[in-house]
Amino acid sequence: MKVLWEAIMCAKKQTQVVARRYSGFMVESSASEPCIVWDKAKPFSNIPGPLRLPLWGNLYLYKFGYYRVSQYHKVLEDLRRKYGPLVRQDLGSSTVIHVFDPADIKIVYGNEGRLPYVAPLQETTQLYRQQRDMSLGLGNMNGNEWLKLRSAVRQMMLRPKEVSYYLPWVNDVAATLVQRIDAKRNKEGIVESLRDEVGKWSQESSGMICFERRLGCFDGGQSEDCASQMIDANKTIFKLSGLLKFSLPIYKYVSTPKWRQLIEAEDFFYRTALGYINTTIDKLKDPNSYGKYNFMSYLLSRKELTPKDVIIITFSLFADGLSTTVPALLFILYCLATNPEVQSRLHEEITTVTTAGQLVSSECLNNLMYLKAVVKETLRLYPIGTEVSRIIQKNLVLSGYQVPSGTNVHLNANVNFLSEEFFERPIEFRPERWLRSQESQKILPHLHTPFGHGTRTCAGRRFAEQDLYVVLCHIIRQFRLEYRATEPLQQVYNTLLFPDRPLQVQFKPRM
Repeated sequence: MKVLWEAIMCAKKQTQVVARRYSGFMVESSASEPCIVWDKAKPFSNIPGPLRLPLWGNLYLYKFGYYRVSQYHKVLEDLRRKYGPLVRQDLGSSTVIHVFDPADIKIVYGNEGRLPYVAPLQETTQLYRQQRDMSLGLGNMNGNEWLKLRSAVRQMMLRPKEVSYYLPWVNDVAATLVQRIDAKRNKEGIVESLRDEVGKWSQESSGMICFERRLGCFDGGQSEDCASQMIDANKTIFKLSGLLKFSLPIYKYVSTPKWRQLIEAEDFFYRTALGYINTTIDKLKDPNSYGKYNFMSYLLSRKELTPKDVIIITFSLFADGLSTTVPALLFILYCLATNPEVQSRLHEEITTVTTAGQLVSSECLNNLMYLKAVVKETLRLYPIGTEVSRIIQKNLVLSGYQVPSGTNVHLNANVNFLSEEFFERPIEFRPERWLRSQESQKILPHLHTPFGHGTRTCAGRRFAEQDLYVVLCHIIRQFRLEYRATEPLQQVYNTLLFPDRPLQVQFKPRM
């Protein structure tokens, strides 16, 4: 214990020395040296970072509280500030290179080729699926195996016309959420369980797309209880996955308490979703089902997909919204509640483009440019992920250092989102910056990529955006949002980034 404590103090002193040593370099962009050849670059072993210990790497910094896992997004800011634009971090025996400079990020994207390789967001989920003999899914595959799945779902999941097919159902579920919010408001107009209500909306909306039926998430009784248990299981999975990422991987060899708890949550979540999937597959065997179950029918028709592939693709589309779309909507509501001028302008656009009581159509969505800017600006101030991962397939020179092929790099562009170097008035919530203007033209296109980049862009992106746009139309038409709490909303890291507390937004009916 004494040795570890001394190592922590040594690391703290080392960060101060390295910060001084690299202070001149940190103000330079790697763009100033774009043509450094491999032989003239500094060796990989010289990439700066915290002191590494045998076996532990940098994990002791998290174990003994110098860094907090729940504030990993702040840890990344600290690493950038202390060590410069390229930082090495060792989590046990696994090495990650953090890439902070947008010029370096551009180099990585420009050299990723036709088949970009990624590290899994949740190594725990990858291991769970391997142990259960499941398809690993798009996020855990690379190479030709990944390309096969990606090509199979491209038409159904990435073409706007196919996605808009589900708009009537998406509208219906969004209207149900608005009714639920109205019913759940307390005397102050606050919905105390807002995150869970939004989670039920996500399941219900995804269920309509995947299974073309209402799951009863708002209906009370056993169906709603099941939806609540799914939400709790999802929270457990993402929290424990984040904690296990920053611990020695003993769980891979010995069933630890956290691993057993995670397995229990994964089993419940997967078993419940699999029940919905199998029920839909059984209905497809009925001759009277012709023309129904569009999503599942399409996947089953693809000969290159195995039954396991069909199940995991459907499972992912159904489940992923709980950890991505749900926090995104909560942060958007917060930003609108704390920026009344933006909310007023958005309300004006929505009431001009859409009609109360009628379908928010694809034509409407095409004309809601300010709404799209609101979503994008929220994801700048409150990003859902901390990095875009790549396992580079070429030797690259980044910030003057050799980074060999096969290295796991994390493109941590988020640390630049509040920088005046890249955004005008960066701490302000200004959706206007994303509209056609001189300011928007100055923003680096590869800097803000909330759904990933290139061919590894999130396959469910269009469904997620459609869900967000439609539900926001319904909410803003019905309610004026206000935020009365004294403390601003912050983020907490649980594999992805979530609100750090219940959202105290007041929903006031518009007259």
